[in-house]
Amino acid sequence: MDLNFRVEARCDSTHARCGRYQTAHGEVETPVFMPVGTQATVKGLAPDELEDMGASIILGNTYHLAVRPGVEVLEALGGMHTMAHWKRSILTDSGGFQVMSLAKLRKISEDGVRFRNHVDGAYVDLTPERAIRIQDAIGSDIMMCLDHLPPTTAPRAEVEEAMERTTRWAKRCLAARTRPDGALFAIIQGGIDHGLRTRHVEALCGEPFDGFAVGGLSVGESIPQMYETLEHTAPQLPADKPRYLMGVGTPIDLLEGVARGVDMFDCVMPTRNARKGSLFVDRGRRKLNLKNARFARQRGPIDPDCDCYTCRRFGAGYLRHLLKTNEFLAARLLSRHNVHLYLRLMADMRRALRAGRFAAFYRDWKSGLPG
Repeated sequence: MDLNFRVEARCDSTHARCGRYQTAHGEVETPVFMPVGTQATVKGLAPDELEDMGASIILGNTYHLAVRPGVEVLEALGGMHTMAHWKRSILTDSGGFQVMSLAKLRKISEDGVRFRNHVDGAYVDLTPERAIRIQDAIGSDIMMCLDHLPPTTAPRAEVEEAMERTTRWAKRCLAARTRPDGALFAIIQGGIDHGLRTRHVEALCGEPFDGFAVGGLSVGESIPQMYETLEHTAPQLPADKPRYLMGVGTPIDLLEGVARGVDMFDCVMPTRNARKGSLFVDRGRRKLNLKNARFARQRGPIDPDCDCYTCRRFGAGYLRHLLKTNEFLAARLLSRHNVHLYLRLMADMRRALRAGRFAAFYRDWKSGLPG
């Protein structure tokens, strides 16, 4: 599918840019953060709440939805858009992350990956062709090629082998696609080896993919190594197609990623942290632990500068009470705050880029970091 991606503004002193693209389910403005809905739901949040916060695209996960509810049920229920009542765009991970995260439960061959699934131990075979088939059943607007993801701490030979296998699998995914309304992104691997990253860009970016992702980061390397690898890789990707940094990260990671030319991000961090009482505040520059006793009698909001539903209505003391008593409402309200903060940060960066002041925004944001 031609996403009709267009860049509308750039920052002269960085690689940052803003733009937009069109899927079958609406327009997506970039740079964009995509809340993660692994099981066809963003944990703790209803679709209308996500829409109200400005989410234009969310994620589903190919492996997990293949295990539960399964391809046949997905098709019977009309795919993720219909069954989850989500009207906007969906991107689906191919299951490549589970190749690493479920390493003890899988076996890799040239054909694909065989998992002993984490629910009942039954076999799940994930080939490039089946990854596309499952994403078709989900109804994904943007599908990801199946990739082989090793940790960045793996030996260079192992990283290179996984990269070359990812190239072969990507071409098989390209041949297997059937839906004219489904875009397909390839994933650039190569660990933190700049030479391997460049080789993989050269191997894949000449193929007719609709966008490109930088994969294999935030999986064992240091933060400086991640930024250096991204600085090297992202600007080499085609300028006329979306660039996606997979599975990253904190608010400062989003800022640094945009400065290096990334258009799309996803991460479980906002909702996962919220469920534990870990909240991003001060535009994402600080994180606080709501379980701390100092919040027990606080009537004011957790973040006075935040205009989210949670901060406008509830005091920190009440939210801490819900958290400490394991009330379901705590996870919902705290997730709403964190996701809102992430989406607001991206909107602020888009406005700064369109106004020609991203460099000042970048400096201002970082000048407020603690310590």
